Amino acid sequence: MALFRRFAAVKTAGRLTLIGVAAVAVLAAVSSVDAQRGARRDAASPPAREIPRTPWGDPDLQGVWPSGPLIEVPFERPAAFGTRDTLTDAEFAQRTAQIKAQSESDAAESGRDTAGSPATAPPPHWLERGVATRQASLIVDPPDGRLPPMTEDGARRAARWRTTSAESYLFESPADLTPYDRCITRGVLGSTFPNIYNTGIQIVQVPGAVILRYEMVHETRIVPLDGRPHLPPALRSYMGDPRGSWDGGTLVIDTTNFNGRTGSLGRNGNGNPTSEALHLVERFTLIDANRLQYEVTIADPQTWTRPWTVRFPLARNDGYAMYEYACHEGNYAMRNSLSAARARERAK
Repeated sequence: MALFRRFAAVKTAGRLTLIGVAAVAVLAAVSSVDAQRGARRDAASPPAREIPRTPWGDPDLQGVWPSGPLIEVPFERPAAFGTRDTLTDAEFAQRTAQIKAQSESDAAESGRDTAGSPATAPPPHWLERGVATRQASLIVDPPDGRLPPMTEDGARRAARWRTTSAESYLFESPADLTPYDRCITRGVLGSTFPNIYNTGIQIVQVPGAVILRYEMVHETRIVPLDGRPHLPPALRSYMGDPRGSWDGGTLVIDTTNFNGRTGSLGRNGNGNPTSEALHLVERFTLIDANRLQYEVTIADPQTWTRPWTVRFPLARNDGYAMYEYACHEGNYAMRNSLSAARARERAK
């Protein structure tokens, strides 16, 4: 087996933060197959644009690509926009002013702006702020930039999903706490979409595989590129079974075998549970050395009446620090919630 270890040291706020991807093992046979494929690449057909390539000839996507700067882009487009997918000059100026005002409020020495925030929300200055863009919504298909209607079964499951509002923390058993509540995973979508914190996505490549490491809930996906079939349907997981291929300068990742226990609502995966029929097709297109376009089409016929697509650009930021995701250490939230449920029972 070939062993790869990659570390980088990043200075942030006077501290030295070590980030890296530890010991990713890839079968030598896979590397050999991919190396032979690269050697057969037709040199007489250059790519349409100049993009960096790895020593073995694949487009070089390696680096850290935070999605946080897009946190200010709505997940769904305002209904009044219709099929218009970009902001007008006036709307862009308004978004710019709102971001500036919020940043100034975050930096204020006294007080905090918590209007409209749930009781469990952190202080605003803990959160990451985005930059103004003209993109009207993360969803780009359907054309109105809004989620398609849910199936009857999808709507039923969505209604059962516990939200994180203070009024709903009435868990009676461990089964009532979702993987989101227990900080087990956000799934592929919640790990990738722009969020208020922990938005780093680190890509590492080796011959025959691409590795994606997410700052959100410390997930890692190893994506083989050798054309192997998906695992048998009986083998399922939160992050699914990914298979990768190259379409020119675009990395295409086809993922199936989900366990149907992750959410898809908004940008953090809290709500609208998916089903085992979930099928994701992701496209990572290298525009140039420092710009990457991400696109994912979500098909889940048990949950939605039609597929839907999210698309947004990413900018390389190799100075971004990938921090440990520490959430519910010791799972005290689960213990305390269930002990409260037992206390309510005794009181009755």
